[in-house]
Amino acid sequence: MLRYIFLIFGLCTTISHAQIGGRYTYQFLNLVSSPRQAALGGKHVTGYSMDPTSVLLNPATLNREMHNQLAVNYVNYISDVNYGSVSYASQLGSKRRIFHIGVTYINYGTFDGFDEFANPTGDFSAGEVALSIGHAYTIPNSNVHVGANAKVISSRLEEFSSIGGALDLGVLYHHPDKKLDIGLSLRNIGTQFTTYAGVREDLPFAVDFGIANTLSNVPIRWNLTLENLHIWDVAFSNPSRDITDLEGNVTKDDPSFINNIFRHVVLGTEFFPEGGFTIRLGYNFRRSEELRIVDQRAFAGLSGGLSVKIGKFRFAYSYVRYNAAAATSTFGVNVNLQ
Repeated sequence: MLRYIFLIFGLCTTISHAQIGGRYTYQFLNLVSSPRQAALGGKHVTGYSMDPTSVLLNPATLNREMHNQLAVNYVNYISDVNYGSVSYASQLGSKRRIFHIGVTYINYGTFDGFDEFANPTGDFSAGEVALSIGHAYTIPNSNVHVGANAKVISSRLEEFSSIGGALDLGVLYHHPDKKLDIGLSLRNIGTQFTTYAGVREDLPFAVDFGIANTLSNVPIRWNLTLENLHIWDVAFSNPSRDITDLEGNVTKDDPSFINNIFRHVVLGTEFFPEGGFTIRLGYNFRRSEELRIVDQRAFAGLSGGLSVKIGKFRFAYSYVRYNAAAATSTFGVNVNLQ
């Protein structure tokens, strides 16, 4: 297992470089894709189950249990922004190989247009969409799965448009007896085919690693995810947290080494993970640190959700807290079409 992880991780180090928010395009590709992912803290690369949405975060999670499974998800995001995803998996061909197709979209809403002299120019809209096709393969005589997604991305922001392409790679160690999963995902390896205005921008490349395990004789499954592994320093100084003493001396906000480590950590827990009714809780350390307000309890970073199975349908909901003024709800339904 480790040699496959190191092989892919070595590949990522040759194509990655430090990126921070606001310096790359098609940022919607890193948004949460399902209620389960949202409830578990926003990153979950070990989702070996019947839910085909997990393939959008790690293509190696694609498995035969997903055959004829359809997942539809919708997110009521901040302000008037809405986005969602549709995923489907099926076995095809004489060898019954399993394939996945997925669509992720975001609608930024309608905006009032003005020129540089503040004259109205009419309303305009903005939106982006990505179409992905994926396949996974199991290494013979092992519990190691490898997978890949190929994506075509289309974006239109007012009169500007862009088309791009990207590749997702993933590896997953799945041990059904121990109920243990270890996964590594490299997403958004690609480029713009056409730019918005002649300036080529980077895609939001991401490397995530996760471990998940169901406790023996206890219906609890814990999840640990390490995100943004291609960027060590994800912490930054926040001027609003500078401290000024009575003499006017300013102590700058300076996140510690330990603080920076924890900003890579996402924790999640599922209660009754294999039952008809599942409760999920998550905590995202980076989200908590970046969005918390000094001297106020906003519970930023916390997330939770549940799912209920009724016949061939599984309905799911999650709630994510950002701060006192912003939160999102994610709705999803998985349908067994067999």
